[in-house]
Amino acid sequence: MPDYPEDLKYSADHEWVRQGNELTVRVGVTAYAAEQLGDIVYVSLPSVGDSVDVGDACGELESTKSVSDVLSPIAGTVSAVNPLLEGSPETVNADPYGDGWLFELEVSEDADLDDLLDADAYAEQLGA
Repeated sequence: MPDYPEDLKYSADHEWVRQGNELTVRVGVTAYAAEQLGDIVYVSLPSVGDSVDVGDACGELESTKSVSDVLSPIAGTVSAVNPLLEGSPETVNADPYGDGWLFELEVSEDADLDDLLDADAYAEQLGA
């Protein structure tokens, strides 16, 4: 079972959130999700400026097995997308918590990361 970084928050839908500054978060998918998907061959991401709500489908990960929606774990406005993934979608598999991040959101001051799971709760949800 992979380790889940303690500095991240997790959604039940297998996305992670890393707080940058007070109003910016970075979003990606967990190692578990990447492993379940198999080899990712295409990534579709939201556009900078898009507004997303919690649970909105805002992108897709296409693998050799299936196509899965990326669901936003938090509400905000897309402020950046990972340019590396356009030419190297497999980075999501190789480094899901580092270079394989998907997008960044500007969030409101009242965005509540406490609604998400910590590493232990996420691992417990997976039955670790």
